[in-house]
Amino acid sequence: MLESNEAPSPEVVRVLVDNHRNFLAFLERRVGSREVAEDILQDAFVRGLARAGQLRDEESVIAWFYRSLRNALVDHWRHRDVEKRVFDATAEPTEAQEPAVDAELMTTVCACVTSLLDTLKPEYAEALRKVDLADMSVKAFAEESGTNANNASVRLFRARQALRKQVERTCGTCATHGCLDCSCGEASGGSC
Repeated sequence: MLESNEAPSPEVVRVLVDNHRNFLAFLERRVGSREVAEDILQDAFVRGLARAGQLRDEESVIAWFYRSLRNALVDHWRHRDVEKRVFDATAEPTEAQEPAVDAELMTTVCACVTSLLDTLKPEYAEALRKVDLADMSVKAFAEESGTNANNASVRLFRARQALRKQVERTCGTCATHGCLDCSCGEASGGSC
């Protein structure tokens, strides 16, 4: 349907308004949510009325608007699919993106790092303990902490930065060059 600058006739508007309930039921059956169906219908009405100036026949109005609703549904599901792919891509990195854990390195990591977690904000310490130490996925941590994966990723990033600063303050140069023979004890401020 080509766009028209002409206002729709009162009959076209009346037919659309009279069929509002049928249009809403059509959408609700397909999306499973009245709120989402109402949003889609509202957008379709706005777009439809802008293009309905050419329509005169009441029968063609209903068929034309159902085609518009089907197009709106395709757009809705396409948008939801894109959102899901973006969420999945940011929520949980694939194994190919994560380096393998070196067991020997894990046993030689400075013991003071774990005790430094208590010097961080509680939400940072919790994020590090669950994701980095307990191998919980970011997505699972987000669900458990009542936030979304993006916010959980940001919290984890900031927690790692804060921990890095604490390690640098406490262990000095060992934090930069490696801490394979830790002698700084319980985060006492000594050097490794």
